[in-house]
Parts: sequence; C-alpha cells; structure tokens
Amino acid sequence: MAIKKLRSNLEIKGIAPNLLLKDIENTAPFLFKGEINLTGKEREYLQKIVFYKKNLNALKHINLTDYFYFCMSAHWATAGTFVPTNVDNQIREGLWKHNEVGAHIDRMARITIDSWNWDYQDVTNRKSYNPRNGQIMSTHEGTWLSVAIGAYCALKKNKREGLAQEVADVILSEVDKEEKLLLELREIRDHINFLRSTALMAHNFGDLDRVIDQWNMPADDPFRLRIYKLGHHLNASYSPILAYAGQVNKAFLSVENHRHMSMRQPKVLRRSHRFLIPVGPFMDEWGKILGESQEISMSEKGEIVAAFFEGHKRQNQAYGYARAFRGLTMALPYGLDSLEAHLPFDLMLEIKKSNFKRISDTSEEEFLQMFKKNLEEFTCPVTDIRF
Repeated sequence: MAIKKLRSNLEIKGIAPNLLLKDIENTAPFLFKGEINLTGKEREYLQKIVFYKKNLNALKHINLTDYFYFCMSAHWATAGTFVPTNVDNQIREGLWKHNEVGAHIDRMARITIDSWNWDYQDVTNRKSYNPRNGQIMSTHEGTWLSVAIGAYCALKKNKREGLAQEVADVILSEVDKEEKLLLELREIRDHINFLRSTALMAHNFGDLDRVIDQWNMPADDPFRLRIYKLGHHLNASYSPILAYAGQVNKAFLSVENHRHMSMRQPKVLRRSHRFLIPVGPFMDEWGKILGESQEISMSEKGEIVAAFFEGHKRQNQAYGYARAFRGLTMALPYGLDSLEAHLPFDLMLEIKKSNFKRISDTSEEEFLQMFKKNLEEFTCPVTDIRF
C-alpha cells in the first residue's frame, strides 16, 4: 500500500483524508443536508465530518490523533449504510502500530473510550430495543468492541497499563450491557427484539473475536479467556444466555444479516437515513417506509423491488427481502401492478410466480407469530435453554 504524506508531514498507509470524505458523501449524503440533528456532545463526531466538508484545507494539516478521530467518525457515520467506509483495519490495528503512535496513543485511547457513548441512532436502522428502559443496541457496539480491543492490545504493548485497564473495564461493561439486555428481553417475553438482539450480539462479539485473533492475543491470556467466543461457548463469567443467543442467531437469523450487496445498486436508498436497512428478516415496516415515500419515484421503487428480488435469489433461504417487498408494494395504490411500467415484463412475471412472492403473501402478523412460535419451540444444543 502506497504511503501518503500530508502537509502536516503525517505519513499514512490508509485512505487519504479527502478521499475518505468523498466516500462518506457517497454512502451517507444525508449527513450534509440538514436531515439529522447534529447538536450535542455525543454527536460531535458527525459535526466534525460536516466541518471538514466546509473546510477541506483542514484535512491536509491533521496529525495522527486527528486522522484516527476522522477514521472513527467516518466509520461510525457509515457502519449502518449500504457501503461502509473501509477503515476497519486502520482503527483496529494499523494506526495503533503507526511509527508516531507513542506520542498519540493516550489521546487515541481516550477517543476510543469516549466513543462508547457516541450517539449513532440516526445513522443506522440495525437496532434492537428494550421497551423496559429504552435501551438501544446495534452493530455499532461491535465496531466499538473491535476498536477497543485493538486499543487494549496496543496500550499493553506500549506499557500503558493504567489506560489499558480503563479500556478493559469499558469492554467488560459493554459485554455486561448486552448480557443484561438479552436477559431482560427474555424476562419480558419480547420475542422479536430478542431475536433482533441475537443477530446484533453475534455480529458484535464476532467483531471482538476477529480482532483478538488479529492481534494474536495469547490463548492463555486471562482477559482473552474472559471475553473470547462469548456467543459460541459457555463462559463461567457470564450467563448461559450469551451462548444461547448465539445458537438462536445461528438457527434463525444468520442467513438474514449479511452485506446486502444487492442493495448497493439502488442508490436512492442512500438518500435518507430513514431508508437504511434494519435487522432482517423484520423488514415489513422498512418496505412500507420506502413504498410511502414521496422522495422516491415510481421508477426508483421499481429498481428497489428488482434489487429485493435479486437479493432473495442470492439468499433464497432468507425472508427479509420478501417481507420488505410486501411492505413496499402494500403501500402502493395497486400493489405490484403499480410498478408495471417500471419493471421489465419478464421480471414482473418471474416475481409473480416465485417463492419470493409466496413468502410476501403472508401477513406481517402471521409472519411474526411464526417466528415467535419457532423461538419458543427451539431448544439450545449448547445450553439446553428454551425461550
């Protein structure tokens, strides 16, 4: 990878700051249109992105801490979009091994700790909710865990024991938070949010595991033993609910939540934060939002439907795109026929005869009831727990 040198004399192997800003504009243009409220301390990272858009010259003069913060901000702003910025390895490992890191590592660690509380609510729809206390969880917690464990490893390597322990404590707090969420959702019998949470938890702990491996943490490291493979095996430090949740995700939702490559084609979906994809397969309401939107033309709705169908053919065991298709077409005056002038005749005919269409014919109430029933009948092979 070529090394870029900024006017500040900072040398970086990753993406140049001006190109990173263009990537954000491409995948999350709504950030720059006043659609989202950017006020408040926990949204300062979004304010910084908008600042750089208005002050392009400032990007040429950033130091390592600034670049790390910008990469973090970029990834938080786009992790819930269809094309997240490709800075994962920079914020998880690369920048922590930069030759200037010794002078910046403490500030980078503080940014990492602070980012645990960054407000991501308007930049992702991949969320679960705890109606008991209003808690929200998303895949952003996984992004945070992956950066935090990289920070921990770098701090240990650089003999910053006190800061390393601070980061470790927050990592443990995040694990405790996810464990408590799952326990409470099971207690209040919120089947659907529990299912959403299992998909998110599997993603989040999967990110954590990958970076533990990336940094080659020793297999007998006590901290590694406490937090590694939490969604796979029983761990004496935590409730069996974590391993149970991992098995529930594997049984019911793993096929639904992937990179959504087919959804990258209809660029209209990037127009608003309201169009961002939710946790699958619970996509009826998302489809309805798309179908009812006056910001999306009928030809663009046809493009979205074509992408739904293409995505289903790639993942034909999944339900999500068919459910979104139902929500979208139910919002149109004549259902799918409203798009007759905007879809090729052969594609329209193929959709009408497909299993995709049959899945969409089930009402949302029946569909959710099926998932609730399947969850209640499932016995976890690892923990023997039932919901």
